Amino acid sequence: MKTLKFKTNINCNGCVARVTPILNSLHGTEKWNVNTTDPNKILTIETTQLNANEIKQALEKAGFKSEEIE
Repeated sequence: MKTLKFKTNINCNGCVARVTPILNSLHGTEKWNVNTTDPNKILTIETTQLNANEIKQALEKAGFKSEEIE
């Protein structure tokens, strides 16, 4: 399993609610979390199969921006 982190514009509970069905439906996502109190709104995803590009595309379809970070 790998952990991917993204700087996002998911900044409130309403945004988290909008992105929840999308992230939960991605095959290979084990666990995810958005830290909305962090200035960079860090999304952390634990996955067995997905790569950063696939996650970024799913977020863009939901109307959110993301940038992978180390």
